[in-house]
Amino acid sequence: MGKRGSRSQSQLLNTLTKKQKKHLRDFGEEHPFYDRVSRKEAKPQICQLSESSDSSDSESESESEPEQVSGYHKLLATLKNVSEDEEEEEEDSIVDDAEMNDEGGGSDVSVEEEMAAEATESPESVPLSADPEGKEDGERPLGTSQASPEEFTDAKHESLFSLETNFLEEESGDNSSLKASQDPFLQHVNKELKEKEIQAVATNPKTTHELKWPLLGQLVFSSKFQKLETFKPPKDIDLKSLHLQKPLESTWTKTNSPFLSGPQKSSSPFTPLQKELFLIMNSYRDLFYPESTALKNGEEIRHVYCLHVINHVLKANAQVLGNNSRRRSQKFGVGDDDDFRDQGLTRPKVLIVVPFREAALRVVQLFISLLEGDSKKKIIVSNKKRFQGEYGSDPEERPPNLKRPEDYEAVFVGNIDDHFRIGVAILQRSIRLYAPFYSSDILIASPLGLRTIIGGEGEKKRDFDFLSSIELLIIDQADIYLMQNWEHVLHLMNHMNLLPLDSHGVDFSRVRMWSLNNWSKYYRQTLLFGALQDAQINSVFNKYCVNMQGQVAVRNVPMTGSISHVLVQLPHVFQRMEAENLASVIDARFNFFVNKILPQYRDAVMSHTLIYIPSYFDFVRLRNYFKKEELNFTHICEYTQKSGVSRARHFFLQGEKQFLLFTERFHFYKRYTIKGIRNLIFYELPTYPHFYSEICNMLRATNRGEEATWTCTVLYSKYDAQRLAAVVGVERAAQMLQSKKNVHLFITGEK
Repeated sequence: MGKRGSRSQSQLLNTLTKKQKKHLRDFGEEHPFYDRVSRKEAKPQICQLSESSDSSDSESESESEPEQVSGYHKLLATLKNVSEDEEEEEEDSIVDDAEMNDEGGGSDVSVEEEMAAEATESPESVPLSADPEGKEDGERPLGTSQASPEEFTDAKHESLFSLETNFLEEESGDNSSLKASQDPFLQHVNKELKEKEIQAVATNPKTTHELKWPLLGQLVFSSKFQKLETFKPPKDIDLKSLHLQKPLESTWTKTNSPFLSGPQKSSSPFTPLQKELFLIMNSYRDLFYPESTALKNGEEIRHVYCLHVINHVLKANAQVLGNNSRRRSQKFGVGDDDDFRDQGLTRPKVLIVVPFREAALRVVQLFISLLEGDSKKKIIVSNKKRFQGEYGSDPEERPPNLKRPEDYEAVFVGNIDDHFRIGVAILQRSIRLYAPFYSSDILIASPLGLRTIIGGEGEKKRDFDFLSSIELLIIDQADIYLMQNWEHVLHLMNHMNLLPLDSHGVDFSRVRMWSLNNWSKYYRQTLLFGALQDAQINSVFNKYCVNMQGQVAVRNVPMTGSISHVLVQLPHVFQRMEAENLASVIDARFNFFVNKILPQYRDAVMSHTLIYIPSYFDFVRLRNYFKKEELNFTHICEYTQKSGVSRARHFFLQGEKQFLLFTERFHFYKRYTIKGIRNLIFYELPTYPHFYSEICNMLRATNRGEEATWTCTVLYSKYDAQRLAAVVGVERAAQMLQSKKNVHLFITGEK
């Protein structure tokens, strides 16, 4: 039997190429590209493990019992005599083959074609990922104990991207950047909080300090911990001083080149805005920046936070892989286990929340660019073609004659599906898309995509353990979630950094103590970007961001409001209503409108009246009241069918309907020009300031010499200070809030 076994091993060894031997020696298995796919449909076998068994136990047993050697380890023993020169040649050949196998000229290697072929030959062998879009229903939960056999089904790439079984490569450097005492990443994760400090957070008042920066403007530094440290941006920064992990120092300049021009390109790799933002990000403080717009600086900001994400993930993984190498080199039982605490309770460490698939596509493309740069070695990106097919868009699908404002075109570009989630695993110079969530480093999802996983109270199929060890949370384009469903964002924040219900195979000897103590939320950095100052967004930042490093919020006030962009001659009457508290504003507004405003417009002379309603709940309440009072009205909301919208617009234009109830979300998603408006009522100030001028300028659509009869009435209270300032300017808003009288403004418009 021994001769037969050695003969079969030697025969198998002779059939392998150099690069196959290299992969076999490094990973203990053949490369997935060379797997032999059986045309027979093999039924999956599920092994029931005892509760006490986990990955750490199996690893320790394999180390303590060397006599149990598997077949591929015997084969590995015959490969140890390969010289270093051959290794270098094999690495070059692997890179060359990967480039030859890439049909599209990019970094998509031939692993994908093989996987596609296997999917057609063996339907049961299709890997199940954390992304439900592979199935039409999208209801399959992930990571639940009932679905544990489906959690790690992508066996081909599981070992390749596993942090437990890989080690730090020599080409990645000596990890000296991680050992540097000035590295902000190490300073943050190695800082130990005390029990007294955690208990004092609940009672400590928030200390604040204001600073003015050249580009960001007015900044408010705040913290509930005792020490509040502030800093100002230096004039010049060196990439080395930022402690970027390899290869980001070389790839960032190329990736960011579209935003650099002329002398700035040679002097600094950052734009002035990016420099100030990254200095705050790299200090691991929470950040709220409410001036990020898709039309102006949205892409510029996306580049810099993607740099921060990749830098964080590469450092965290390098620390784990480095400790793996240290543990392997040390004798069993030597050393302190606390020296190797380098991870959380679950692997996902970064969560990026974006509204549409197009944004997720751009984020992943930036990841690839940051890891690749100008290097001739193309990085391996698994499942890239599938990703481009599901997250890309066809330009021909968009109507060619669709005319919309520039900001609309910038927001609704590409694939605007808002139900998605995808896991991304990064290991050195390889990216794995559609990784199972518990094998991912980065999660990219929409609020709706996360809501369907997290579930609600009482639901059997729900899971939120993957949020337990998130160290970096990025919420981009937060203002759009106000137009989608803000409840999904609140639901997500309520489930962040909770203790997991299952161990998910974690090695507790490697888990950081602050993660075991359920203090992860004090170490989580939250980056919040939006296009406007809003009370609901401010509330999330103030309530859920408790980073021990402190918080930084940009608080610039608008000097000129959007009312200056109104191009028609129109009197604006701002009617102030009184409310005892914030909770009573909704009822106070309704009663004020019904008793004071609506009677003035009941007369037939005041026909063609459009009532702009930001909240859908207020819209339903007014619609029911109008029906009860049998008023002559029609309505358009985001749920109205196309035929209903056409009828409502026609009836309103012809004067057959006196009132038109019009919701803000419909205007956000459609931007139709409503013709026939003579009287405007803003039931509440718009969420987006520029919507005010857009709605007012709709009066120009049907100019029949009726300018003298046009009216515009706006309801506001003292709790609408931010929206009021964005419309009329901060100085005028302050005067209006101090005075309890109604304010009449007349805008001359264009002459």
